[in-house]
Parts: sequence; structure tokens; C-alpha cells
Amino acid sequence: MFPMTMIVIEVEKNQNENTVNLLRRFTKKMRSAKILNEVRGRKYSLRPESKLRKKRRVLKSIEITGKMEKLKKLGKIIEKK
Repeated sequence: MFPMTMIVIEVEKNQNENTVNLLRRFTKKMRSAKILNEVRGRKYSLRPESKLRKKRRVLKSIEITGKMEKLKKLGKIIEKK
């Protein structure tokens, strides 16, 4: 999928700084690093289909195609032109 990279953001509290300003500086650094955009982008991305799922899907379609051909030969299904 995507390579996971560690991004460490550290914000230390200054002497006369309150917690609200500390959080504001932290969120500002987060925005500048564009971490949230990357994470939100990954949230909706689709992972590639596994080999087993592909194999099962192909085998199922082959089975359905075979049944349809058999029913057409027996005359139970009329082909649409």
C-alpha cells in the first residue's frame, strides 16, 4: 500500500505559555507537516485485490458461464441478440 513513515512533531511548553497556546502551536506544526492530509487520503484508498480473491472471482465467473452455456444448449435460456 503506502510506505509508513514516522514523523515526530515535538512542541515544548515555554515558561509563561498556557495550554491553549501550546495546542495552537502543535496544530500549526501538524498543518505545516501535512500529516492529516496524508492520513485522510489513505483512509479512502482501496487496497489491491489479493491473489486468492482474484482466483475465486475468476473461478466463479467460469462456473457461471459454464452453467449458462449448458442452459442455452438445453433450450431453457434464449439468447438475446
